[in-house]
Amino acid sequence: MKKTMYITLALMVVSTASVSAQGWKSLKNKAKAQTEKVSIPKEIPSSGDLSQDEVGRGLKEALNQGVKKGVEQLNKKDGYLKDPQIKIPMPNEAKNVEEKLRSLGQGEKVDEAIESMNRAAEDAAEGAKDIFVAAIKGMTLTDAMSILKGEDDAATKYLNKATNIELAQKFEPVIKTSLDKVGATKHWQTVFGTYNKLPFVSKVNPDLEKYVTEKALKGLFIQVAKEELKIRQDPSARATDLLKKVFGN
Repeated sequence: MKKTMYITLALMVVSTASVSAQGWKSLKNKAKAQTEKVSIPKEIPSSGDLSQDEVGRGLKEALNQGVKKGVEQLNKKDGYLKDPQIKIPMPNEAKNVEEKLRSLGQGEKVDEAIESMNRAAEDAAEGAKDIFVAAIKGMTLTDAMSILKGEDDAATKYLNKATNIELAQKFEPVIKTSLDKVGATKHWQTVFGTYNKLPFVSKVNPDLEKYVTEKALKGLFIQVAKEELKIRQDPSARATDLLKKVFGN
């Protein structure tokens, strides 16, 4: 029984070398089908041209590539600001502030505050890369196989679970520095200072650092998920020989 199980799993791994444009999706379906019959052992034996080491390294290389591209995209000008999916708006609790000031002809101040928050997130994005790389380095073969047979954002979810707390702790002081660097703190104070001086309004002043940190991290994982999807579905996104070998040509 054990011998049959190992042979089955070995064949499953070898089959990845010939996966076509469907690549990772096809491999995921095969992995799911096999794991309905047997459990994945701690060690998968080498077989043919594709070894367990290559499977593990391939996954880590794919994640490193996705993280690198994702961070680079966000770390440049307009990486956050011009992407509607991750652009940081005014906080929900400050919507009345934005609406009131715009109605009074103070829209430019609001726009400056919004732009500065996004500039701070862009400036701070680079600080996430080392934390991601450390998490990828610590990935086990079991983690790798779970990602291979998981959903299209399985790797992103793994990174989120493995790094979210540490990222939040390390990202907030980086965000604070970036907020001051790009003038976001000044613009924020201008907006809320102006609003809070208006008659008959309840004073509002959300926590700028906490808010931008949360939104910046959310955008970061959205961007990494985009890169993961490219590697899973687009053969041209597999930039190295190892990725092409593991995920198909």
